[in-house]
Amino acid sequence: MKKALIHDWYYINGGAEKVVHSINNIWNDLEPFALIDFLNENDRDFILNGKSVNTSFIQKLPTAKSNHRKFIQLFPMAIEQFDLREYDLVLSSSASVAKGVLTHSNQLHISYCHSPMRYAWDLYHQYLADANIKGVKGMYAKYVLHKIRLWDVISSNRVDFFVANSKYIANRIRKIYNRDSKVIYPPVEVDKFDLVEKKEDFYFTASRMVPYKKIELIVRAFNNMPEKRLIVSGDGPEFSKIKQIAKPNIKLLGFANKEELRWHLENARAFVFAAEEDFGIIPVEAQACGTPVIGYGRGGLLETVVQGKTGILFKDQTEKAIIEATNHFETREFIPEEIKKHAERFSKNRFEGEIKDFVEEKYEKFKRMRAVTT
Repeated sequence: MKKALIHDWYYINGGAEKVVHSINNIWNDLEPFALIDFLNENDRDFILNGKSVNTSFIQKLPTAKSNHRKFIQLFPMAIEQFDLREYDLVLSSSASVAKGVLTHSNQLHISYCHSPMRYAWDLYHQYLADANIKGVKGMYAKYVLHKIRLWDVISSNRVDFFVANSKYIANRIRKIYNRDSKVIYPPVEVDKFDLVEKKEDFYFTASRMVPYKKIELIVRAFNNMPEKRLIVSGDGPEFSKIKQIAKPNIKLLGFANKEELRWHLENARAFVFAAEEDFGIIPVEAQACGTPVIGYGRGGLLETVVQGKTGILFKDQTEKAIIEATNHFETREFIPEEIKKHAERFSKNRFEGEIKDFVEEKYEKFKRMRAVTT
């Protein structure tokens, strides 16, 4: 059986890439494809076991490395150019266009969907507002995203089976694509984090500093709680802006390596998270340390944080809600051992077992059906 693995793009080692890493742990003979590949060698060794990636023509376009998203109007055509005729099984890891590869009737295509493309659907108006595109450019951007949405729905029919990374995403797949999906939570390396029972007197948050992650909102909330110390890890387009508004009780680390990140997750009084995430790996990593989460009660956090037992969930993305949740948190007692035990439900071994069983079961049924029809 020849197997192909299609991922949207390789340029960072994020949550989606951890899924790819686990899939490559299960099957070491997957041929990788993606729109672009700008990984450094360390990340390539981890994610792809050092394999080179078959890339699209976008790889060679000017500025693709610094800003591949500017070529969004070319993404559908680029993903359709991959010739996958010789592969029996096609696995796609998709938060954008990877699920849209072309396959034929003698191939099985299973797509692990991190999310239907956010910028074309749920975050459409927010992306346009954040980009501040107006006039003719604004009209063109809206036209491109309109065409992308049409292609996105049409291409969903190319997938034989969807796997969703949470119930939240399964609901979005149902709403946008009118398709059912199997929920298999992403892999979290919970065993790499130590349980620390005696926490230090600081709160912690970590994320890429982009608008929808709401790091600025967390910082503004802690600006109004000068008696509470907040440490922030991450960099990105909003770093300078956030640095300018942060008051003395807030420390910005910038980019933190794995060891620094792990230490802060293990020792923080609580991990603060204000984004509406599809799943959210880092809040689970915090819980693997026995660290409770103060988080926005929408999206994947409703499935990974237990209100009052492993954290406190707030209802609105406002400074007031974060302040009230933090003050409420300080009136409660949490048991680190129970928090860590809860996080173990989302382990890497659990993911690899579930995805392996699902794919192999579907492929065996597909082979039997194909044998009957031929």
